[in-house]
Amino acid sequence: IEEGLLAGDIDLAVHSMKDVPAELAPGLAIVAVPTRADPRDAIVSRDGSKLAALPAGSRVGTSSLRRVCQVRAARADLSVEILRGNVDTRLRKVAEGVVDAAVLASAGLDRLGFAARIAERLDATRMLPAIGQGALALEARADDVRVVKLCRALADPAAEVTTAAERALLAGLGVGGRTPVAGHGTLAEGRLTVVGLVGRPDASEIIRETVSGAPGDAAALGAELARRLLARGADRILRELET
Repeated sequence: IEEGLLAGDIDLAVHSMKDVPAELAPGLAIVAVPTRADPRDAIVSRDGSKLAALPAGSRVGTSSLRRVCQVRAARADLSVEILRGNVDTRLRKVAEGVVDAAVLASAGLDRLGFAARIAERLDATRMLPAIGQGALALEARADDVRVVKLCRALADPAAEVTTAAERALLAGLGVGGRTPVAGHGTLAEGRLTVVGLVGRPDASEIIRETVSGAPGDAAALGAELARRLLARGADRILRELET
């Protein structure tokens, strides 16, 4: 897609923000972030049980190491299994009993019309979302004044502030989206609060930190959060997972 943008074959790309790497190709930019959808993770279960009510030994499916880590931390008595495929495939595997429950993004379920399948939306204090979860990223050539102007009409200030902080955290940690890293920013009473987490997939070690400050300092807050996590040993966890 980015090759198409750079070549001029397309003028605009729309991504799920959580899939966009911290560094973009030279000449490209995220030119707007529209209003953010529900950033929380959700439990979809065969019998409608919430996470706390799943019987011990229940099989919970996810392909995300971030979710694996946090589910195991919340319920060490559950069996967390890797579940791949698109949303339809994963929902079908729950219905067919391949797994008893699955953890998916609320935003994806809402957008695809599967909100009724959600047994529980997990508060961010219990399941910290992926960086950028629920947000869309509009990407274009940075010097394309016409497209940038059109996209700015769709921009949501709150979504842009929170995702800027989260992406600065991602850049500061120097990792991609396939690692057990979580980050989520919220705005309240004129303050921006950003929470970050790095953990082992087996939940044997989880490092969590929080920073707060002015919304105008979003990128600096995200970078500071990354420094705090790294100082507490996140770098060691991430290095070990890369080997």
